[in-house]
Amino acid sequence: MTKKLTNVQIIVIGFLLLVLIGTGLLMLPFATVKGESTSILTALFTSVSASCVTGLVLVDTATHWTLFGQIVILLLIQTGGLGLITIATLFLSFARKNLGLKNRALMAESINSDKIAGLKELTKRILKWTLIFEGAGALLLSVPFIRDFGVLRGIYYAVFHSVSAFCNAGFDLMGIRGKFSSFETMADDYIVNLVFIALISIGGIGFAVWEDVRINGFKLKKYSLHSKIVLSVSFVLTFGSALLFYIFEKNALFAGLPFSSAFLRSLFQSATCRTAGFNTIDLSNLSSPSHLLSCLLMFVGGSTGSTAGGVKTSTIAVSFIFLFAGLRSQSRPILFGRSLSVDDIKKASGVICFNASLISAGVLIISAVQQLSLPDVLFEVFSAMGTVGMTAGITRALAPVSKFVIIALMFLGRVGSVTLASAFLEKRAAPRIMYPVEKISLG
Repeated sequence: MTKKLTNVQIIVIGFLLLVLIGTGLLMLPFATVKGESTSILTALFTSVSASCVTGLVLVDTATHWTLFGQIVILLLIQTGGLGLITIATLFLSFARKNLGLKNRALMAESINSDKIAGLKELTKRILKWTLIFEGAGALLLSVPFIRDFGVLRGIYYAVFHSVSAFCNAGFDLMGIRGKFSSFETMADDYIVNLVFIALISIGGIGFAVWEDVRINGFKLKKYSLHSKIVLSVSFVLTFGSALLFYIFEKNALFAGLPFSSAFLRSLFQSATCRTAGFNTIDLSNLSSPSHLLSCLLMFVGGSTGSTAGGVKTSTIAVSFIFLFAGLRSQSRPILFGRSLSVDDIKKASGVICFNASLISAGVLIISAVQQLSLPDVLFEVFSAMGTVGMTAGITRALAPVSKFVIIALMFLGRVGSVTLASAFLEKRAAPRIMYPVEKISLG
């Protein structure tokens, strides 16, 4: 059976199985505080959201789920963040099993690597650095959480939120201070804010960039073109967007706040919009330009081969460089002294068009089914497609059909819309037939 499946199809099926297992576990009565079985739609929605590291929820994570239910969610987040195939490869490695060419190719596809040599060692390094980053984050977060919640709960909260932040998942347990409040009550806590921003950013730059940093240190000139693009775009988006959020909200949502508090909120919003999903401000009160900026950041997302979603930073960079090259009549786009391949340009255009089409379809369906504010629907759909998890407050008001639309978008956003399409549309190459070329008018 598996011999007839492509690598992409195996990855998609693996995620589907993960979602189904998570749904079944979350439906168990002892997974909820009330001791009652959660409805299949709510369990499915939560399982997809956790497995696809999104963070949109229909029930408050802290007050609805027991410790068992929360641990199930945490395991789904960790597995979905690292990738199911990465986890499977680790088990095979520890069992001293030979991966074989087929499994190596599958692993390379899972982490978006163009090399199949040394994948076992790379997988172990991914696990090691994941544990180091999440462990360091948990250690730092334990200071404010132990202070506020006591030793045992404080340590547990530190671990849960460190994993959730690193995997860009957006799930939180702060509902004990107010359901669905996220981190609004800790908006001025510098440790919480800065640790979250660091974990979100590190998890969102991708495993390939980690390798470049490990091998070349701070010798930026030796970095691959991919790493240079990812780091440059991520830096500009994070700090440039933070400045814009501050400008848009300084006389609105941040009115009366000192500059340090306002900019800290702006920086957190800028980082979390890139697929993390936490919030320290009331998103329903965002001004119109901040609302639009949030949607654009959610559309971009993180980087290829990372825990983040979105169309990816490299995709946006390639598209803009191609646009500027066309305006300057350059025969080929050039970036950091390297020419971009035609295949990369085609793929970038395809990813953006496909994601934009899915977002448009999602907005149309939900708007046709329910009478909801269009900006709120746009925000929700961008959040789902980018696997962000931020909401303007309409998630729990969605009709069953709308919930299924959001579930589909979360899954597509994590697995990769173009990847998923190719998984089921992929066919053997047909005999090449050259048709006559005819010019058409464009623009």
